[in-house]
Amino acid sequence: MEDLLNSAVLWFGIGLLFFLLEFILPGFILFFFGLGAWIVAILTLFTDISLNVQLAVFLASSVLTVLLFRNWLKSKLGVDSKAPQILEDEYIGKTAKAETAIEPGMNGKVEFKGASWDASSNDSIEPGEDVIITETRSILLIVKSTKRI
Repeated sequence: MEDLLNSAVLWFGIGLLFFLLEFILPGFILFFFGLGAWIVAILTLFTDISLNVQLAVFLASSVLTVLLFRNWLKSKLGVDSKAPQILEDEYIGKTAKAETAIEPGMNGKVEFKGASWDASSNDSIEPGEDVIITETRSILLIVKSTKRI
């Protein structure tokens, strides 16, 4: 029972918890707090330091590793937030078919790639009419009539 309360074991568990939380809350920051906890676990395994020093080492090592290695590691792993948005380009310029009437200010439905999508337009569109997708706003497709082209 005494081993469960050992500082090294507690810090190891805290680090493992941070690593697991990284999967749930992505952002690639909690990983480095897990590293900081494991640094303290290794330190307390070999030395007897106070809780205040443990907390200071944890915070300093966590923040320092985030600042020094986060961007470098993200680029090495291919996790780049500046990656191009592939899906958006996949829709724009493609043809869909109106399932319902679409009027300016009133949304309707279009069929695109076998699925029904909410759609909005500044044109008056009749059911069955072909439309061109000009923009996406989350799951809403902005379309225009092919009759006006």
